[in-house]
Parts: sequence; C-alpha cells; structure tokens
Amino acid sequence: MHNPAALPLWSLVLAACLGGIVPAPARSQDAPPVVPTETLVLFNGKDLAPFYTFTRDTGHADPLRVFTLVDNIDGNPAIRISGEGSFGGLITRNSYANYRLVAEFRWGELTWGGRKKAARDSGILLHCFGPDGGYNKTWHASVECQIIEGGVGDFLAVPGETADGTKYIPRLTADVDFDKDKEPFWKAGGTPKTISSGRINWFGRDPNWADELAYRGPLDVESPHPEWTRVEVICDGATITNIVNGRVVNKAYDVFPTSGKITFQTEGAEIYFRKIELHPLKQAGS
Repeated sequence: MHNPAALPLWSLVLAACLGGIVPAPARSQDAPPVVPTETLVLFNGKDLAPFYTFTRDTGHADPLRVFTLVDNIDGNPAIRISGEGSFGGLITRNSYANYRLVAEFRWGELTWGGRKKAARDSGILLHCFGPDGGYNKTWHASVECQIIEGGVGDFLAVPGETADGTKYIPRLTADVDFDKDKEPFWKAGGTPKTISSGRINWFGRDPNWADELAYRGPLDVESPHPEWTRVEVICDGATITNIVNGRVVNKAYDVFPTSGKITFQTEGAEIYFRKIELHPLKQAGS
C-alpha cells in the first residue's frame, strides 16, 4: 500500500476542490494539537477536506460512499453518514485541544444489518489517540460523547491497542449516582467514579432504556426524530462538559488524554451533520 503521508500536494488540493476525502491521514499524530483562537469551521458546506475516513472492513477506502456531502437537507448542505457497511468514522486530520465543539445532527431513515431494528446509533469520539482502529480494529482509543436514541450525552471510555499489544487507555472521572440496575449516571455532587472502559450515562437516561428503533425516554433532551439536535462539547483541559440542546447533561474531570483527533462515527444508522465547528473557549456560544 502507498504511504498516505506522501500524497502530493496537488492530490490534496484536487480532493478538496471535488468535495472528496483524501483516503488517509496527511498529518502526523506527533504534531502538536491545534488550540482554536478563532472559530474553526470543520464543515464549510463545500467539501470534507479536514477529514479522512476509516472503517473496520475497508480501512481508509470508502467503496460504499458511506461519507458524502449532500446539497440540501432541510435547506442546508450536510455531511451524510449512511451507516452502511462496517463500523468506523469520519476523522479529523488535526488533533485539537481546549475548544468548544458545536455540532448539529439529525437522523435519517436508513438502518442496516444487525442494527436495522435497534436504536439509531452514532457518536463523537474526543481526544482520539493511538492508531486508527485501535479499538476492535474500528475506532481510536478515545473518550466518547455518545449519540444514540435515548442516550445523547452519555460518556464512554474507549480503550485501544496496537497489533503488538501496546495499550492506549483513556480515563475519566464523573460524579455519579446509580439507577435500579446499578448503572452509573451523572449527578452533580454525587460519588466520584473513574472509568477506563465502560460508560457514565447522562443524568436523565431512562433506566428502562431498550435498544429499539425510535426509542425515546420520558426525560430525553435531544430533539424527536427527524428534528435537528444541537450538541456542544466543552473540552477545557482535563474537563469535558456535554451539552444537548442548551442543557448540561454530563460532565467529566481528570480526563486523559486532553487532546486528540475527533471522530464522527458510523454505526449502522443514517445520520446527517449540518454544522461542525470548534470555538475558542473564551467565546461563549456560537
């Protein structure tokens, strides 16, 4: 296989002009993270140049065109992630630290494979580190802000490792209480719980949640399908705060690592993103 880092400059420019995706990262993971000093528009409505793709079965290729740019979804250009094929994601070329991520998404109608009748599922992987596919040959080691029907804003710690066994272990701590099934959920002033795998649910996740298509709990904050939901994630040093439609739903501290790439997952459900921006922390809102 060719070395993706050696792609000539003209090929990067051509891909950007055509709205395509260069099929592998062009920036070293050793490069220092970008700290926004002004708003960085990662999706400009014209191309997907800030991203590359990776899925479990096809690597950096995208033969099914899972990740595409569409001209008009509710009057706006959007990124379409079809959900077809193996799991993976749309990954930023750069690593980032100390930012306020603003993303607006809505679900499509298509679901696939083993998740055809399951809750629509995706997620935003934060502070991605280690190799592509380090977790189950699919995703980076990372801290996830979950996007799933009924669970938008859950935290997941996603560990990874290399083929030779080198491990990449994230970590986060949250103040929690426990539901009837002893699942932890965020509660300000609760009992500190540290995880390096597993999850911390958002504060109002239905304890009777079921992995069923179109599931909606009585306290859910995300917009009902097919309306748009605004997710904001504040990554401030070792603290991450998840905000859904203007409401804080989860908060973690003592987070490791504190920087990395950002991934928008494909997990068997069609999803659209019409806005992806990184704001400097000094800027309140977008």
